[in-house]
Amino acid sequence: MAANFWTSSHYKQLLDQEDVDVAQPLDREKGITVEDYKLIKMQMSNYISKLAQHVKVRQRVVATAVTYMRRCYTRKSMTEYDPHLVAPTCLYLASKAEESTVQARLLVFYIKKIYSDEKYRYEVKDILEMEMKILEALNYYLVVFHPYRSLVQFLQDAGMNDINMTHLSWGILNDTYKMDLILVHPPHLIALACIYIASVYREKDNTAWFEELRVDMNVVKNISMEILDFYENQRLVSEERINAAFGKLALKT
Repeated sequence: MAANFWTSSHYKQLLDQEDVDVAQPLDREKGITVEDYKLIKMQMSNYISKLAQHVKVRQRVVATAVTYMRRCYTRKSMTEYDPHLVAPTCLYLASKAEESTVQARLLVFYIKKIYSDEKYRYEVKDILEMEMKILEALNYYLVVFHPYRSLVQFLQDAGMNDINMTHLSWGILNDTYKMDLILVHPPHLIALACIYIASVYREKDNTAWFEELRVDMNVVKNISMEILDFYENQRLVSEERINAAFGKLALKT
């Protein structure tokens, strides 16, 4: 892991899992649970990815946007910060932070194409206003270190950078942004967990390589289990369950 991660605002803002697995008081008043939060954040991560495909930005921009969105909801309620507006605004902010700027009006154009519901058809001024609120919620800390670079370096070092291992590991890593791992763990450990899972799946024995690394393998294995649990739970998530979570959010208190 690059030395500057350990002195970065990202490192200083890493959270304990119990600080991430919370529903804000205003949302709890509507009956929204931590599980509802996870479902809504996952859907909004997918929404950011969908918008990003339309406006053609790199995966790194998507990853940064999702990280901003997830950080925001460790501090702010979904009642006050509507996820359907926060998601595209985080993509707009991330595109600037990652020097791949997307025009707000282009995002608005595609939001209107994706959503037929009038209440989600935001205008440019809505995104610009929410941008200031999100900046404040993030304490203006916009630097995010992602696991992608570590993943490529580790695969190369282990001699496992063939196309199958690279694609599988990269795909697993993309899926970790449907979870809150980036808020809790250093990026290089997330990368190692993805390689660990891919190695087991591809039946590659790299035990000796892992043993040479100066990392806590218990942490890597725990992250791996979190990812596998996520995949298992994903199969049980129904459209009704997702709609029920958003339905609670729409309630007036």
